[in-house]
Amino acid sequence: MPQVSLPQSFYPHLPLTALAPMQDVTNLWFMKVIAQYGSPDYFFTEYFRVNDTSRLNRGILAAITENDTGRPVFAQMIGESIPDLVRTAKELCNYNIAGVDLNMGCPAPRIYRKNVGGGLLLLPEKVDRILGELRQAVSDRPLTVKMRVGFENTDNFDKILDIINRHNIDLLSLHGRTVKDMYHGAVKYDLIAEAVRRVDCPVLANGNINSATTAVKVLSQTGAAGVMVGRWAIGNPWIFNQIRQALRKEPIAPVPLAEVRNYIDRLWQTPTAANMPERSRVGYLKMFLNYIALSVDTEGDFLRLMRHTSTEAELFNLCDRVLLTDLTKTLALVPSLSV
Repeated sequence: MPQVSLPQSFYPHLPLTALAPMQDVTNLWFMKVIAQYGSPDYFFTEYFRVNDTSRLNRGILAAITENDTGRPVFAQMIGESIPDLVRTAKELCNYNIAGVDLNMGCPAPRIYRKNVGGGLLLLPEKVDRILGELRQAVSDRPLTVKMRVGFENTDNFDKILDIINRHNIDLLSLHGRTVKDMYHGAVKYDLIAEAVRRVDCPVLANGNINSATTAVKVLSQTGAAGVMVGRWAIGNPWIFNQIRQALRKEPIAPVPLAEVRNYIDRLWQTPTAANMPERSRVGYLKMFLNYIALSVDTEGDFLRLMRHTSTEAELFNLCDRVLLTDLTKTLALVPSLSV
């Protein structure tokens, strides 16, 4: 296991767990919801967009300044303008953050076409300059990177890892797919294992960590210092506690579907609910239910029927029918379907 260079208070144990940053999902409200079921060791904010006119987004900043989960929060940035990334990093360091994280993995075409996020993986020389300047600017706390194994292929993978080492990055979160893979296809855990061997900082393995069993297997396969869970934490907010149980070789406590129904109620109480039309609010909840449904029934009936609802009454009547009819049923420990 590599020596972790983060402050001792930030890694009370190994392996580590982190909630992956997800735009429009991992805001302060969702972090608080997740904390009700067992927080990860680390949170990462949605990304702060950085350009020549950017200012710190107040909503994202609240995930730092108003966070009462008791967990460290990394502030993530996305951008390619070096002076503005440096300016923003220094501004963020005025707050109680665990560190500054650079997004080099976002697979959204509207993002990577601007040579930011995953688009930076095509520009190793630019990455070298960015990380060099950020390392000088962020000297009193961790500087971390979240990236994928490549853009369309892995031709630049080793080169980027060398750059990570050159600038003494403190933590690397590595998604084992390329940018063009998006969220499809096999995760290249062998390349995560290669990164663990090559870089001098701890590595968090990311990509399709859909259960505690998978997390333990990936940790064994890669030698990573921990796992970062994204979309599957939406469907199963108990996953971080389940991972800890599995690592302690304890039985994983089953989650009754009635508890899942309570979780859905919490998700419905988004702080912006009062300002959202019903149809928009239902659509927002469906984003979460797309993942919850995958662990609720093996046939996919709940997923299909849920997607056809259009009103609050229809949606919650369906949830009651599926989740509360048989109180002996529990959430699957491993999702059986895919989105």
